Amino acid sequence: MSKLYLIPTPIGNLEDITLRALRLLKEVDMILAEDTRTSSKLLKHYDIHTPMQSYHLFNEHKVVEGWVQRIKGGTTVALITDAGTPAISDPGFLLVRACVAEGVAVECLPGATAFVPALVSSGLPNDRFVFEGFLPDKKGRQTRLQFLAEEVRSMIFYVSPHKLLKTLTEFITVFGGERSASLSRELTKLHEETQRGTLEELLEYYKDKNIKGEIVLIVSGNK
Repeated sequence: MSKLYLIPTPIGNLEDITLRALRLLKEVDMILAEDTRTSSKLLKHYDIHTPMQSYHLFNEHKVVEGWVQRIKGGTTVALITDAGTPAISDPGFLLVRACVAEGVAVECLPGATAFVPALVSSGLPNDRFVFEGFLPDKKGRQTRLQFLAEEVRSMIFYVSPHKLLKTLTEFITVFGGERSASLSRELTKLHEETQRGTLEELLEYYKDKNIKGEIVLIVSGNK
């Protein structure tokens, strides 16, 4: 039976992929990739020659219905993103929703996603947490932050490196500089680091540094 598979890919270290994921990437008829240039490195590393096409934020509205019909017609498809689990702050939700609405089988494999190791290693409470992903750039950003000021669970954010200092400054203004936090960067890669402390301490640590890599920022809830 044709199916849509959501297959997590490594967030850095190429060894962080499951045996089942590798098997399915070889067996499916088509791989939809966020950036075929990025994903081709992974496929080449594991000697996978399955055909691949682009599926990203800028074309998914246009192509989603076509892919649903192709899967209904018998094509087995794997969706991957540049890193991590599809649909978690990446393309995928629209395709999953459309497949579910059309009665198409959808299966998501377990695997890599950046926020879980960042949360677990933060030392902050992880029995209850809220995943915020990327905050809005402009419209709605301050409204969202004010809403989160009273959140009692640990909060998880994805932050671009060039926005880190601005984001930490905003968090200090809204949450208070003494709020505990943990910042993980370049997870699973050669220069992986996790810094823990207050928001003020994190801002002081990073203010004069050349910041690179994807960032997960965990902020403790309001006590």
